Amino acid sequence: MSTVLDPPVAAAPPAPHRPAAASPVRRPLRGRDDDPAWVRPSLLALLGATGVLYVWDLAASGWANAFYAAAVQAGSQSWTAFFYGSSDAANSITVDKPPASLWVMEIAVRLFGLSSWSLLVPQALMGVATTGVLYLAVRRVAGAGAGLLAGAACTLTPVAVLMFRFDNPDALLVLLLTLAAYLLTRAVQSGRRATLVGVGVLIGAAFLTKTLQAFLVVPGFALVWLVCAPGTVRRRLVDLLWAGLAMVVAGGWWVAVVELVPADWRPYIGGSQTNSAWELIWGYNGLGRLTGDETGSVGGGSGWGETGLGRLFDAEIGGQVAWLLPAALVLGVAGLVAVGRRPRTDPARAGLLVWGSWLLATGLTFSLMAGIFHAYYTVALAPAIAAVVGIGGGLLWARRGSWWARTVLAGTVAGTGWWSWVLLGRTPDFRPWVAPAVLVGALLAATALLVVHRLRRPVVAAVLALGTVAALGGPAAYAVETAATPHSGSIVSGGPSMTVRLGAGVGTGPPVGGPAGAHPGGGFAPGTAGGTSARGSLIGASDPSAQVVATLRTNASSFTWVAAAVGSQSAAGYQLATGDPVMAVGGFNGSDPSPTLLQFQQYVAAGDIHWFVGGSVGRSSGGSDASSAIATWVGEHYTPTTVDGVTLYDLSRPID
Repeated sequence: MSTVLDPPVAAAPPAPHRPAAASPVRRPLRGRDDDPAWVRPSLLALLGATGVLYVWDLAASGWANAFYAAAVQAGSQSWTAFFYGSSDAANSITVDKPPASLWVMEIAVRLFGLSSWSLLVPQALMGVATTGVLYLAVRRVAGAGAGLLAGAACTLTPVAVLMFRFDNPDALLVLLLTLAAYLLTRAVQSGRRATLVGVGVLIGAAFLTKTLQAFLVVPGFALVWLVCAPGTVRRRLVDLLWAGLAMVVAGGWWVAVVELVPADWRPYIGGSQTNSAWELIWGYNGLGRLTGDETGSVGGGSGWGETGLGRLFDAEIGGQVAWLLPAALVLGVAGLVAVGRRPRTDPARAGLLVWGSWLLATGLTFSLMAGIFHAYYTVALAPAIAAVVGIGGGLLWARRGSWWARTVLAGTVAGTGWWSWVLLGRTPDFRPWVAPAVLVGALLAATALLVVHRLRRPVVAAVLALGTVAALGGPAAYAVETAATPHSGSIVSGGPSMTVRLGAGVGTGPPVGGPAGAHPGGGFAPGTAGGTSARGSLIGASDPSAQVVATLRTNASSFTWVAAAVGSQSAAGYQLATGDPVMAVGGFNGSDPSPTLLQFQQYVAAGDIHWFVGGSVGRSSGGSDASSAIATWVGEHYTPTTVDGVTLYDLSRPID
């Protein structure tokens, strides 16, 4: 009889480029023949619980991030919008990311119609798949128990619960990178070039989800292959070049098409100042995120909080993802010590290096980047933290007969309980009994782990259960609270409080933004078309009343765009409410030169736009002032009409 974290005995790696020994027979319901009886039911229970947690009351969040929901609506109406990731079906401008994540949701909407469920269920299923793939990856190198621990830790990470119930690109990004890490684990064990090429393809696809963030794992993955894979150095280098080529092709084909198609034949590339996907990748979504020099961004410079190695542990980020981060750092190092002088191709060492390099590269980048940074970005750390904890914990558990392994395990459990107590103490009104319960449970489990080698098997199982519950109790409480709370807008956080950052401000409660009606430089420009808060803001979509929607839809079929509004969030709310294209003047921040004043005037003269929604978005760093010029021009040449608190301008009726 084996205990939960007992890994299988590591077999010698197969000879380079020869078929591996036959794997144990797998059966659909029982799993592998060599699995203990508890493995398959435990895995099914984990995946089922993950599905329930991620799908429960999913529609309560409505459109979630309306910016992406409106783009999904557009892509379900127009194949051109589908391909480019346009914000509206008339293809005025794209979102500020490549469209891969939109494609998944757009296919669901084309099949089932537009609703919260068709938008968000695909994201939830990606979360379940991530947990399953993570289990498979960890299980290959540390056993089924370690895989289950890693899967549970990832599932219960509060920011993972948040983003797998949301329509941002992060869900697909995390799934693709987790699949890539799993395939790399297999490739290192088998030495097969085709498997490594698959890693490159998956990272390339992740690039089409969130651009350069996907490449943070590449240096570590490449190093793991060169150090740990079987075969000669020359063969490993050649295989790596093939994988790199696959990555470039998989991630670059869409960029090449966009750059080669004449600008007049496609929508404007949102987030860029020169209508270029290349600029978007390397500027606004690339190096600008590291340096803070993001033209057209909001806040800009050092306006996104303190950087440094403590960032992931601070009041804003800690409760999102850092519950097991100290444990992962300790167990990662201890796991490498445990594998000792095993052969270069040892699977356990390779597994630790795969996930550990992901954790360190992405974690350090998030800690030190000076540009736009939101708490929910840290979902990209969840699988890596969970995997390192699972593998490192499994390796030490297998060596629990050694005093040092027991001491590290005990110290890690006790330290995790204390750290959970600290994090829970930051929200003292949230279930105050959880913090002391977690701390006491962790201390009891840690004490028992010091003498676990002398305990009977039933007691050992109880100690494992207590230690696991104590380690995961804190994040589990935050995870359930996250799932029970509706989330919407551009800046969201998990757990019992909504801590957000915009510009230099940090606080709880609703996100802060520029006042409605403020032009991109801040305040009202003389002669601009003003508005009210009903029209939306930089980080929150508009929520028009039935009366406003009816007005906008008047004679809608006669116009290409039923309305134009400054800022994508404002336009998204009106578009989702009317079901018709609404032009997002200036893109997300109102700072893109799309359209220019001359282009807007030409659209109006041609009768393409019916209404202009008064107001603008708040602060930006540089970028175009075209949206401000357009608002000024509209205010000078058209008469405002107030409809249920929203200022509208009928562009078909100029002032005489």
